Amino acid sequence: MASKEKDKKQVLLRLSSSLWKELAAWADDDFRSINGQIEFLLTESVKKRKKLDTDDSIDS
Repeated sequence: MASKEKDKKQVLLRLSSSLWKELAAWADDDFRSINGQIEFLLTESVKKRKKLDTDDSIDS
């Protein structure tokens, strides 16, 4: 059985220094690493998109 860590993929991400600073401050406020904060934000965005897609299909 593969561990959750081994299932993760690595990506190279280039950010402006101003965005990096904002993310670092936000991550610090939420007691996360910058990497953890980025992963959290992306996960929440995907959940929100899926919810919107589901809501749109219900309205159709």
